[in-house]
Amino acid sequence: MTKPAAARGLSPCVNICRMDAGSGWCAGCLRTLDEIAAWGQLDEAAQRALLAQLPARRVQWRRLRAAASAAPATEPRP
Repeated sequence: MTKPAAARGLSPCVNICRMDAGSGWCAGCLRTLDEIAAWGQLDEAAQRALLAQLPARRVQWRRLRAAASAAPATEPRP
């Protein structure tokens, strides 16, 4: 029997709930909507596996944001 989510550990949510259109990840916790919705139903091993992916996602997300901010504007300025 799996433990309730509260007994297993806390969610990676940091209360910055804004989905990034480019990556499909939450800007705060870097999970997808499907991962966020499923979190409470995941067993401890699945939660740990997802948590293990988040540091690499953070690096990738920062690179994507840096590239997006360095890209030239699509409309010329007057």
